[in-house]
Amino acid sequence: MDWKSSAEAVIIGAGIVGVSTAYYLAKHGVKDVVLVEKGTICSGSTGRCGAGIRAQWGTEMNCRLGIAALDIFEQLDDELGMSIGLNQGGYLLVAYTDEEKETLRKGMLLQNSLGIQSRQITLSEAREICPGLAAEDATGFFFHARDGHADPFLTTFAYLEAAKRLGVTCHRNTTCTGVTVRDGAVRGVETDKGPISAPIVINCAGAYSQDIAAMAGVELPNWAERHEILITEPVAAGVCPCMLMSFSGNYYIQQRPHGSIICGMSPDGRPEDHDNGTSWQFVEKMSRVLAKLLPRTRGIRVARQWSGQYDMTPDAQPVIGETDVKNFYHSTGYSGHGFMLAPVAGKILAQHITGGKPDIDFTMLDYRRFARGEHIMESNVV
Repeated sequence: MDWKSSAEAVIIGAGIVGVSTAYYLAKHGVKDVVLVEKGTICSGSTGRCGAGIRAQWGTEMNCRLGIAALDIFEQLDDELGMSIGLNQGGYLLVAYTDEEKETLRKGMLLQNSLGIQSRQITLSEAREICPGLAAEDATGFFFHARDGHADPFLTTFAYLEAAKRLGVTCHRNTTCTGVTVRDGAVRGVETDKGPISAPIVINCAGAYSQDIAAMAGVELPNWAERHEILITEPVAAGVCPCMLMSFSGNYYIQQRPHGSIICGMSPDGRPEDHDNGTSWQFVEKMSRVLAKLLPRTRGIRVARQWSGQYDMTPDAQPVIGETDVKNFYHSTGYSGHGFMLAPVAGKILAQHITGGKPDIDFTMLDYRRFARGEHIMESNVV
C-alpha cells in the first residue's frame, strides 16, 4: 500500500477501539483517515481478550455504554457485511457474600431503571441456564439474557473492511515514534516509516496509551496490567452456555460455540508491565476454580494458555475525549472492557469530533477527573 504522508485524522492503534473509531469517523464524513499500527491488526490486547459483552454494571455511565454497545453488536453483521460471531448466552453473575449480593441487587435496580432487563434468580434457575454449575456456597445469582460474547478477530476485521470501503487507510507494522505539537495543537505523528501530517490525532494505543500521550506532553495515569487466560479442549455442549462471572470469586468462564471453555481471573499482585508471559501457577489456580464450579470439566485437558494486557486507570473507567493539546484525543483506559465497549465508544467519539451531539454524553470520562479527584469507581470488574 502506498504511503500516505497526510490525512484528515490519524488514529494510533488498530485494535477494536481504533478500528471502530476509524469506521465511525469515515461514516460521519471524515473519509481521509489513517490507522497506524505497530504490529498487525488485532495483534495486541484485542486478539488476547475474553471477548465478553455485558450491560450488567454498577455505574450509570457503564450501564448506558454497555446497553448501547449491545444494541450495536446485535446489528453489526448486517451493517458491516460480515459475521462477527455474536453469541448471546447471557451473563450469570455469582455473589458469595450478603454484601456482594446487595451490591449486585442495587446494580440490577439501576440497570432496570435504564431499560436493562437483568434479574435476580435462584440456584435452581441458575442451573437451568448453566447446567454444569455447582455453586452451593453462593449467596445470590443475577442474569441478563442479552449479554454474551463475540469473536474479537471477526469483529475487528469486519470493522476494518467496512472502514476501508469508506476510504480509511491502514499502515500495519508501523510504529508511532512521536506526536507533533505546535502552538498548543496537534499537527500529526512521526513514525518509523516517515511523518504523517494531520489536524486530528486519536490515541487508541491500549496498554501503550500512556506512552503515546507522553509524546505530546500529556500525562495519563494509565498502566499496563498482565492478565492470563486458558482454553480447554472442546467438550460436549451445555456445560456453561452463558458467561459465568464473579467479582469476589475473581473468575470469568464461558463455553465457546465449538465446545472449548475459556476462562480467566485477575492476577495476584496486579503485575504492572508489558510482559505477555504465562505461568503454571495460573493454570493450577484457574483449573481448581473451574473444576469446583463446573464438576463436569474435571479431567478435561488445557489446550493452551496466553496472556494479554489490560489498559488500567485508577477507577477502572475509560478515558474518552480531547486533551489539553487541541485536537489530540484519547479513547483509552478501558481496564479490560475495551472490546465490549468499542462500538459505542468509537461512535460517540466520532459524533463529537464531527460536530454532532453524541448519543451518550461522555464528558465525565475526561482524563482531568483524576487531577480533580473525581474517580468514578466501578465495582463490577474482574
